[in-house]
Amino acid sequence: MPELILPTVRLHASWLAAREEWPVGAHQDGTALRLASDLDLDAEAGFAAWVERLLLQADRTRPLPEGAVHATHWWIVDGEEYLGAIDLRHYVNQFLYDIGGHIGYSVRPSARGRGVATWALGAVLPQARRIGLSRALLTCDDGNEPSARTIERNGGVLEDVRKTYAHGKKRRYWIAL
Repeated sequence: MPELILPTVRLHASWLAAREEWPVGAHQDGTALRLASDLDLDAEAGFAAWVERLLLQADRTRPLPEGAVHATHWWIVDGEEYLGAIDLRHYVNQFLYDIGGHIGYSVRPSARGRGVATWALGAVLPQARRIGLSRALLTCDDGNEPSARTIERNGGVLEDVRKTYAHGKKRRYWIAL
């Protein structure tokens, strides 16, 4: 049975195994790997520093670099197995409004097709309501049917499909909270 937990160094080995399932350079939405661009995630110290950055990003009293937004990160796990990640951005900037939305998620390839993303999104929506959102914006690539179904199963209503300059066509959904 999956559950959401805050990122933890305890799952370093499982996270590394999951990373190996992804093509090199693949975007993993909801993971905030950009916060680790200067770190060696294979090393325990680098991984621990990244986990700390993920946890601190939720602290609204802390200033963030320009372009960043406060976000809460969870890992989707089954026992001690890392299945994926989901994050809730507390607000959106112009980039997130156009391309990323309030919530991003990804599931490791070997855990797909089991409803993990649908379950995780459903589990995060009450958290979005708790931080004061009345609706949440979610986006996915126009050709990503599994993600579109995940969003629609959680009440997503398609607003439109927009062509972006560098990220192709994006389906934009709103979920009332």
